[in-house]
Amino acid sequence: MSTYDMHGKTVLVTGATDGIGKQTAIKLARLGAQVVVHGRRVERCKDALAEIAAVSGRNDLRTIIADFSRLDEVRRMADEMLQEYDRLDVLINNAGVFMKRRVLTNEGLETSFCVNHLAPFALTMRLLPLLRTSAPARIVTVSSMAHRRGEIDFKNLQGEQSFRKMMIYSNSKLANVMFTFELAERLAGSGVTATCLHPGVIATKLLHVAFDLPGDSPSAGAETPVYLAASPQAAEANGVYFQDCAPSHHSPLADDVDLRREFWEISEYLSGEKIPAEW
Repeated sequence: MSTYDMHGKTVLVTGATDGIGKQTAIKLARLGAQVVVHGRRVERCKDALAEIAAVSGRNDLRTIIADFSRLDEVRRMADEMLQEYDRLDVLINNAGVFMKRRVLTNEGLETSFCVNHLAPFALTMRLLPLLRTSAPARIVTVSSMAHRRGEIDFKNLQGEQSFRKMMIYSNSKLANVMFTFELAERLAGSGVTATCLHPGVIATKLLHVAFDLPGDSPSAGAETPVYLAASPQAAEANGVYFQDCAPSHHSPLADDVDLRREFWEISEYLSGEKIPAEW
């Protein structure tokens, strides 16, 4: 990883105040990137920024605040990025939650579906113009091996009929993969690529809440996101699911073009965002 050079690159890492996100931000800052650290609370962002700056030696790091359970805040965050930055080389969609029960957001959306899928969908759509002007640029989305157990049931996308916490989480992680594959196809030839990944079984708060299992360190979990963000070898990867810094087996549902497109249209409707018309 020491051969990667991110000097002159701007990277936005969502959910970067702890866990895999923070370790990803640290590694990329050490490689020379200007990292924008996203979180939903000001104090936690300040603490993470101070830690990342201390261990990386970078003094050009910034924070940006938004609660991903609120799409209005996601839009505001994207607009702030567009106003304050003239380039964005890498967007890392890392933020995620695991919900033990069905909780609706203030916009009437199921929380895990909103935070894990609709928020990064909306953020990515809004930031596409900036990514394109920065091309070659990369969009990296953190999914999970749990996606292989997921399904897309249009009658139960948000647990309207049945809420089984593990299934709902798996469905949202499948959504990440389907989003990535469809996005890659739609962006083909633009200079902007889209990949997704399983970071490993990592000892994060989410793992503890969801499974109460031991796991590898968050630093280990950051290896594949950093590889996809910075590695020259990953520069041409597009529409690929990775594990351990290599292409890996994904759910065959993600290869169903008709299913992907129908899911994309519903995601556009629910998020209120789409690829800019001028694309």
